[in-house]
Amino acid sequence: MNGNGSIFLDFQLPTAATWFYFSGLLAVALFVKFSRLLSVRNLDVLSLFLFAPGFLLLLESHGANRWGYAWLLIASGYFFLRCLGDLALVRRPALAPNMNLSGMACLAAALSASLVAVAVQQPRAPPDAGQAAASPIDEMLVKTLPQTPGEVAGFTIPIGTARALALLCHLSVAVGLALIGWKHFGDVHAGMAMATFYLLLPYTYMLTPNSALGLGRWDMVWPMAWMVWAVFCYRRPVLAGAFLGVAAGGVLLPLLTLPVWLSFYRKRGAGRFFLCFVLLGGLTLALAAGVLWIGSLTQTWNSADALQRWQAWLPPPDDAHGVWQGVYWVYRLPVFIAYAAFVIGTLFWPMPKNLANVVALSAAVLIGIQFWCADNGGVYVLWYLPFLLLLVFRPNLTAAQPPPPREDWIKRISWRLMRLFVRLFRRRKAARSASGAA
Repeated sequence: MNGNGSIFLDFQLPTAATWFYFSGLLAVALFVKFSRLLSVRNLDVLSLFLFAPGFLLLLESHGANRWGYAWLLIASGYFFLRCLGDLALVRRPALAPNMNLSGMACLAAALSASLVAVAVQQPRAPPDAGQAAASPIDEMLVKTLPQTPGEVAGFTIPIGTARALALLCHLSVAVGLALIGWKHFGDVHAGMAMATFYLLLPYTYMLTPNSALGLGRWDMVWPMAWMVWAVFCYRRPVLAGAFLGVAAGGVLLPLLTLPVWLSFYRKRGAGRFFLCFVLLGGLTLALAAGVLWIGSLTQTWNSADALQRWQAWLPPPDDAHGVWQGVYWVYRLPVFIAYAAFVIGTLFWPMPKNLANVVALSAAVLIGIQFWCADNGGVYVLWYLPFLLLLVFRPNLTAAQPPPPREDWIKRISWRLMRLFVRLFRRRKAARSASGAA
């Protein structure tokens, strides 16, 4: 501590391991039902921490430990099967958290303040000569972290901006989860529990931009910041399509969940959903391209290198990390083909779909990307983490269906335009006949 500072202002961020153990113990105390130890709910609560050992291995090796990536892929495989198994889980008992609503809201606010502290506090500079030696965590931060920019797909933005965007996206996800629990689950307590659990999990801390792990980016949480609200607005296809379009326009990969949503709205607003998805997705994509073009005037952005990381039919860049590092790219291609077949299959199975099926299959689609992604495959947990929480806390959602069939507003407008055209044509024809008779 600085000799001129106050002991009350000597705030130290916890290490990743400390956050992991603390959040695990607190999650067990809050969400595990001790009266029903052998339950799916308890298993889900504990399994949500399966990713943490993999991230700790990557933190220890500065992202170079392949066993860390392997651990993350094994955990991703478990949750992929869990999402498919959720399609058969119809009856779900209502299990309330072990804390009342006001206490849960207070804890969620405290965790939000902790995220703000993580976003605001900058890495420390190396100690000057004559000062006390730096702690191991300080040395690790100095060695691992860049001091100014944060990189997103080859394009750098100020670290303060990246952290602010990540924080806003996390808060958007937390509010969306709380509202889904209140509006669609019929249980405001469950909604607050999902929001609190999301902020409590160590991944929101580990994957903060410019954190000690060195892998966090603000665009990791961008898709869920909008897709959670698409779930909240599932009764309105126009809004759901708009939110999903903004998510896909910014990161593109949520586009792979489009077959799930289209089959969900089949004959119940699929046209409105798809039209709004295309319009908002195209607008967001154009804005993102414009920002990247403006940024490329002052700094270099290698679009070919950024796209090469997501093409399974091309070898990954030399600086890519993961289990596929050093493996011939042809062996990754069958995994991608199997994944593409699964995505196409979600358009037809199961039919019809309810809201629980949409959440489970959307999470499975986003999880499946981890297996063929050549660069940091398995790290992108924040892409689907809120959907996993919805699976854990959801009640029976067989009645959560799209709005009933009604006259589509697109057809109504088209029919009115056609009638107006016919009237104008008849008037012109009558006028020509009258002029010819004269």
